Order: sequence, then C-alpha cells, then structure tokens
Amino acid sequence: MTNPIGSGIYALSDATRLVQADLRTVRRWLHGYRWYRKGVVHWSPPLWQTEYSKDDFAPDVIGFLDLLELRIVVSLVSKGINVSVVRAAADSARQEFGVSHALTATKFLTDGKRIFYDTLQREDVRAEMAQEGQLLDMAKQQFVFDAVVRSSLYDAVEYDNNDMARRWFPMGPSKKIVLLDPRLQFGAPIIAEAAIPTDTLYAAYLAEGNDRGAVARIYDIPRVSVDAAVRFEEKLAA
Repeated sequence: MTNPIGSGIYALSDATRLVQADLRTVRRWLHGYRWYRKGVVHWSPPLWQTEYSKDDFAPDVIGFLDLLELRIVVSLVSKGINVSVVRAAADSARQEFGVSHALTATKFLTDGKRIFYDTLQREDVRAEMAQEGQLLDMAKQQFVFDAVVRSSLYDAVEYDNNDMARRWFPMGPSKKIVLLDPRLQFGAPIIAEAAIPTDTLYAAYLAEGNDRGAVARIYDIPRVSVDAAVRFEEKLAA
C-alpha cells in the first residue's frame, strides 16, 4: 500500500478544484471509459496508473505526482490538444524516461518537444482520432504544446535531485506563500512559512467575521499570509 506520508493524498473532488478541471472528465481520464461510434464499442484506457491505483481506497484518491500530472494534462487539453495525442505522448515519454509521471518530469521540458512532434506523426494516433471523428491540426497542436511547456506550469514546481516534482506553489513562481508539499500535511495546501492549512485559516477568517487581522494574531502569522490563504481558498471556491 502506498504511504500517504511523502506521497500526498487527494480526493478526486479536491484534486479537480486544485487544477480547475471537471470531475467527470478527470474520472474518465484516470479510470478509462467506453465510447461508441457507428455501433462499435471502443475502450480508451486510463492516461496513466495512479499512485494509489492498487490500494483499497482507489479510485477515489490520487497522489501528489498524479495531481501535478493531471495539471499538465488539463492545461494541454483546455488549449485544444486532443487527449489521444496527450496519451500517446505521455506513453512515449514514460518509456523513454523510465518514470511513471513523465509529463511532470524535468526531462519533458527538454525532450518533450521531440516526443510530442513524433507523436503527431504516428499513424495509430491519427487513426484513433479519425475513429473519434476528430481532425488533427498539427500546426495548432504544436503551437499550443510549445506555449504550455514554456509557461509557468513548470516554474511553479520545485524538483528533487532525481528531477521529480517535490513541491508546488499553486499561486505561481513569484508568490511562494501557498505551498503543496506531500511531506507536509499530506500534501494539503498550506502557508509555507507556518505549515498551516489554508482551509484552516479561511475557516477562522469566516468565524472571525472576515477580520484578517484577528486571524493573523490568533495564529501568530503575518497578515499577508492570511491574505494569501483567503485569496487562494476563494479562488478554489469560485
């Protein structure tokens, strides 16, 4: 059984809020799904094997690396890259890099472009998209891929000596106040300096009549930390 300490643990409903995705869509990506075309049943397998896929409480939860992998997939698909292309590129990257969560690995920043372009040329990918009644706009997909990989998606993540993601600053690389670290609070969003969960501070903020100064005094933290926790939680709620 995967140890949540050091791996993080997230209910799918919480994970989808953190990466701003649709819960039903994420379930399809992570568990696979059947689809029909012209009376024929097809099967789309999961995009990858999640960290807790073999444990008793799967498929209701995912780990930290799953969360960050999902974050990349959501960004690619939301900008127009077909999920069939994402799946094929991720499979190729996993085989080449020898890691389970290849889209999140730092090697994908350097070698991912070649892998992605090779994927666009593959006949099996083109055939799958044709079966689904979808067209492959190679120029657009290449542009989107470049834009996503060059974005702050990777800059907001810190990596360990093995080039795997260890910490994520969800408010961006320039705002390192809110942190997700699977070694702390099971990976829940926290205020980095004090290791206090943001939802705890937000609950206190509501209980104190939206008095941020009062919350800062109660927890003996800077007012700016309370401000960040409130902004972060309100963004998730929205």
